[in-house]
Amino acid sequence: MSDPREEFLAGERPDDVALFLADSYVADERFEKFGDPVENGIVMIVDGESGRNAFKAATDTDAMGFAKTAMQREGEINDDLTTGECPDADEDGEHEPQFVFAFAEEQNEDVGGIYAEGAVVHAYAQCACGTAYSDRWNVADS
Repeated sequence: MSDPREEFLAGERPDDVALFLADSYVADERFEKFGDPVENGIVMIVDGESGRNAFKAATDTDAMGFAKTAMQREGEINDDLTTGECPDADEDGEHEPQFVFAFAEEQNEDVGGIYAEGAVVHAYAQCACGTAYSDRWNVADS
């Protein structure tokens, strides 16, 4: 049986999005039937439109608008999609992702850079401290 998160992280599900919702952020059992429980929340891999709708329902935020905001700050989002390092982590406060929105882009040699080397995962996180940040990586490097 295949693991949707492993397939997503391998760049094999470019039409899907990944969502992580921390238990500390949202406690809604409706999401559990669409995802897999992890130590600190739930991870869902769903088709793009359903994922954007689920993100909006869980966070009351437009997924692409959030991504645009998060792209203004670089941080580190681990390839488990549930943990990372907030760029403000040296300041006081709690620094754990409250939610993550991610998508994979297929290899594109015409674009060059890391896109020429293989599929790229784009991930956007909201930290408990309020900082939105982003990360991206080539699946071959993870």
